[in-house]
Amino acid sequence: QVQLVESGGGLAQAGGSLSLNCTASGSIFRINGMGWYRQDPGNNHDMIARITNEGGTTYADSVKGRFTISRDNAKNTISLRMDGLKPDDTAVYLCYARVLGAGARGWKDYWGQGTQVTVSS
Repeated sequence: QVQLVESGGGLAQAGGSLSLNCTASGSIFRINGMGWYRQDPGNNHDMIARITNEGGTTYADSVKGRFTISRDNAKNTISLRMDGLKPDDTAVYLCYARVLGAGARGWKDYWGQGTQVTVSS
């Protein structure tokens, strides 16, 4: 009964900016790590940015200095500010969260449905 819903994807020109948002909802007791991933051509989930409960961040080398992840624990929300977009950033972006559900036996990984980002040259 946990859902992650992304928004903010769309079209941008090279050098432009977009902001993605993800909200977790449902029977949630606790959320640990959250992050943004994107699908590669083989449908693998490649880490773009992660953020801990304490606000510690990790970025893929390809987006360092261009993307910024943030988190609002009270609202169960994360955002990804993408600046200096490149055509290679074109992908489906997925929201991830490690969740302890209310009354659950343990932690579980949850994924959003994905949102398309397309960058034109």
